Amino acid sequence: MGSFSIWHWLIVLLIVLLVFGTKKLRNMGSDLGGAVKNFKDAVKDENAKLADKSEKSESGATIDAEVKDKQQS
Repeated sequence: MGSFSIWHWLIVLLIVLLVFGTKKLRNMGSDLGGAVKNFKDAVKDENAKLADKSEKSESGATIDAEVKDKQQS
């Protein structure tokens, strides 16, 4: 049995082309490529936001807070 030969893969490709057609496969490929590109852009944007937050916290920014004393009874 083993692995598939090149002829097996060519027959599978031919069947897929016959079932879906080249136009539909082209559209699916471009949709998939667009989704991957958008995902990569979103990851880059998120990494940039995290880097900006870490730079701000390391830059010695002062946090303004109000402290109230507790009265001892």
